[in-house]
Amino acid sequence: MENKIKALLLENSLSVFGVKIDEKLIQFQKTRKDVDGDMTLVVFPFVKILKSSPAIVGEDIGRFLKEELEEVESYNVVSGFLNLNLTNAFWKNELFKMTEDKNFGCAAALSGKMFMVEYSSPNTNKPLHLGHMRNIFLGYSVSEILKANGHEVVKTQIINDRGIHICKSMVAWEQFATKDASGKRETPETNGMKGDHFVGKYYIEFDKQVTLQGFEMTSQWKENNYSNSTIPEEAKEKLPGLFTAYEASEDDKKKEGIYRKIAAFAVPFAQLTKDASEMLLKWEANEPAARKLWETMNNWVYVGFDKTYNRMEVDFDKIYYESETFLIGKDHVTEGLEKGVFFKKDDGSVWVDLTDEGLDEKLVLRADGTAVYMTQDIGTAIDRFKDFPNLNGVIYTVGNEQDYHFQVLFLILKKLGYDWAKNCFHLSYGMVDLPDGKMKSREGRVVDADDLMEEVVSMAKESTKERGHLDGMTDAERESLYEMIGMGGLKYYLLKVDPQKRMKFNPDESIELNGNTGPFIQYAYARINSLMTKVELVNPEKEMAIDHAEKELIKQLSEFPVVIKEAGQNYSPALIANYTFELVKNYNSFYQAFSVMKEENIALKNARILISQNTGKVIHTAMRLLGINVPNRM
Repeated sequence: MENKIKALLLENSLSVFGVKIDEKLIQFQKTRKDVDGDMTLVVFPFVKILKSSPAIVGEDIGRFLKEELEEVESYNVVSGFLNLNLTNAFWKNELFKMTEDKNFGCAAALSGKMFMVEYSSPNTNKPLHLGHMRNIFLGYSVSEILKANGHEVVKTQIINDRGIHICKSMVAWEQFATKDASGKRETPETNGMKGDHFVGKYYIEFDKQVTLQGFEMTSQWKENNYSNSTIPEEAKEKLPGLFTAYEASEDDKKKEGIYRKIAAFAVPFAQLTKDASEMLLKWEANEPAARKLWETMNNWVYVGFDKTYNRMEVDFDKIYYESETFLIGKDHVTEGLEKGVFFKKDDGSVWVDLTDEGLDEKLVLRADGTAVYMTQDIGTAIDRFKDFPNLNGVIYTVGNEQDYHFQVLFLILKKLGYDWAKNCFHLSYGMVDLPDGKMKSREGRVVDADDLMEEVVSMAKESTKERGHLDGMTDAERESLYEMIGMGGLKYYLLKVDPQKRMKFNPDESIELNGNTGPFIQYAYARINSLMTKVELVNPEKEMAIDHAEKELIKQLSEFPVVIKEAGQNYSPALIANYTFELVKNYNSFYQAFSVMKEENIALKNARILISQNTGKVIHTAMRLLGINVPNRM
C-alpha cells in the first residue's frame, strides 16, 4: 500500500503540491498505538512546499487520498502525521494474498547481490564456548536472513590454526601428556575425549605450568632481593607488595588472583614461553616434526568441531585457514612496504602509520618476520575477493572487543588500493557474560558449548516430562522434541538481544514456556498445528468477514516482509525474534478471547482459520531464519 500511495502522490504532485516532489519526501512510519489508523504518512516534509500548517497540509493530502483510493476508508491528522484507516476489504485481500504465498515474507525475486558472512572462526587450541555460540548463531541467522532478502550468500569461517596460542597446546602435549607402558602419549582416542576438548586440556595445562614457572622465577628474584639487572623495573617496584599480600591472604580465590599477578612478571622469561616461541619459528620454517605435530593436533580439533556444528545445525560453504592466508598477507605486506604503504622500524618490524586517520601506528609484521593477526586478515580479505569477485560485501561477525582491529584492517586494505574495502562490514556484537564475570579460556573458566547444549536439552527433557502431553510418542520422537526445545531455547535466548548489546546468559530462563523465549513460540506453533487438523475452511472466497480483532492480527502479519527486510539491512536477528514474540503474544490473546473451532459465523470462522494458518506459517519462517526448528506437537 505504501508503494501505491507513493506512486499516486508522485504522479499527481503538481495538482496536490503545486510542484514536482522528490520521492524521498514521502515517508511512512508505524502508527502509534494511541492513535486511530492503520498506516501513517509524515506530513512535515511537505509543509515548506505548501507554505501551510501541518494540520492543513495533512487534511489536503488525506482528502486527496480518500478520493482517489478505494482502500482508504478514513483519515485523521495528529501533530503533523496523517493517519490512514484502510477498509476491511483491503485487509481481507491482504489475508488472501499472504495465504496464497508459500514464501510469505521472503523476497519474491533474487536481488543479484552476493554477500559473504564470516562467523565462528575458532582457534584450534580449545573447544567452542558460550561466546562462540552467540557468534555462530548470529552469523548463521544473518546469512539466512540475507537469503530471505533475495541475496546469494557464502557462509565462511577463517580457522585460526597457527600462532603462538596453537604452539602452546603443542608444547604442553609434548611435555606433559600421559604416556602408556610403551611410552606413547595419550590421544583423544585412547583418552576417550572429544578432540577439541582434548587439545583444550593441554592449552589450560600450558597456562598452569607456565604460571608455575613464572611464580618460581619471581620467588627466586625475591630471594635474591631483586638484584638481577634483567628484572623489569616495574617488577622490582610492585612484587614486594604483591608477595606480602599473597602470604597474608586467607581467601583461596583472592590468593589465586595474586599468585597469577606475581607470576605474570616472569612468564615472558619462562622456559615454556621460550619453547612455544621456538615451536612457532620451527613451524613457520616448515620444520617436519613441528608440522606433523601441528597437523595431528589440528585434525583432532576439527573432528571435535564438526560434531559441535552438527548439533548446532549450522554449516559453511567455504573455509579459509590462517596457515594459508597469512602467507598471502606477508606477500602483500612486502609489496606495501615497497610502495610506501608500510614502514620498517630499526628492529626490523613492519608497521602502518594511521595517525593521519586519527588512529596510531599498527604492527603488521614482527621483527623476527612472523605474522600477526592483522597480517593474516589482510591476506584472507584479498583471497576472498579473488575467490568471489562478484561479492557486494563481506560481513565479519566478530565481538566488539575487535572494533579497533577491523577499523584498522579496512583502512589498510583501502591504502593498498582495494576499492572493495568500503564493502567490508564488521558485525560487532556484545560479549556474553557469566553470572560471576568474564570468561577466560586459558584458565578453563568458560561455559563449554557442548556441555551447555547438553545441559539445556536435559533441562528441556525434565520440564517437558513434568508437563506431560507425550502420550503416543515414540522414544525417538520424544528425544527429538527435547532436542528441539532445548536448542531452540538456547538459540532464541542468544538471538533475541540486539547484537550490539552485551548480555548475561541464564540457561534456566532459556527453556521457560512463558515469556520471551523460544519454547513459548514453539508451543504456539504446535498448538496452531494441532488446531489446523481440527478445522476446515468453507467457501472462504465468498464467506469472509473480519472485525477489529481480526484486522489487528492481519495488520501485524502483513508487517512480516518489512521486518525481514529491516533485519537484513541491520544484520539483526533480534528484530525477527521480538516481532515473532509480539505476534505470538497477540495471537494467544486473540485465541483466548475468540473461538475458532466453535465460531458459528462461517465468515468469521474462515477468517480466524486463515489468520491462525498464516500465524503458524510466519512463526515457521521466522524461526527457520533464526536457525530454530518448531515441533508439530509439544
